[in-house]
Amino acid sequence: MHAMQYSFTLPADHPMDAIRERVARTGHLLDDWPGLGLKAYLIRERGKDGSPVNQYAPFYLWHTVEGMNSFLWEGAFQRPTDDFGRPAVRQWTGLAYEEGGDAGTPARVAVLRRRPVPEALPLSQAAAGAVRETGRLAAGDGVLLAAAVVDTGRWELVHFSLHAGDAPDGAEGDAFQVLHLSEPGRALLPRGRQW
Repeated sequence: MHAMQYSFTLPADHPMDAIRERVARTGHLLDDWPGLGLKAYLIRERGKDGSPVNQYAPFYLWHTVEGMNSFLWEGAFQRPTDDFGRPAVRQWTGLAYEEGGDAGTPARVAVLRRRPVPEALPLSQAAAGAVRETGRLAAGDGVLLAAAVVDTGRWELVHFSLHAGDAPDGAEGDAFQVLHLSEPGRALLPRGRQW
């Protein structure tokens, strides 16, 4: 499993309904993309749910590298770059993935938590802790899924979860509204520990 995200931070007065309309018009285009586990079309709005910015920040889980590369290099990614500019595309290697008890329910909120991998902690313990945390997140009320991914260039650990309702009380990380969920290969995402 591979994860990917890019974000467009928009002006404070940007009409976020324009992003909603864009996703309503084009979100279905990835509903059958080969190699894609899921794409969550995410936004944050300045002043809502603690967000300091307006941001469009889709998050992807891929079950094949070929699908991801096809998306990036064969034209689909050109549309947002033509409209908003070419963003940095973050990529992470999968550590764990679990379906939650509310899998199959429409996603309303995503929570994305970034943390450095602690220097003093042996890597095997850090990875095992990420797997346990993914299971804990997936077992929460209203959770559709949870994943843990890592960027070994920055030694950054990311936990991603989708929720049927509002972000859970005390959730750590950035909360995003989910505008659409394309999930053509979600069933193909490997469950559990990824090694």
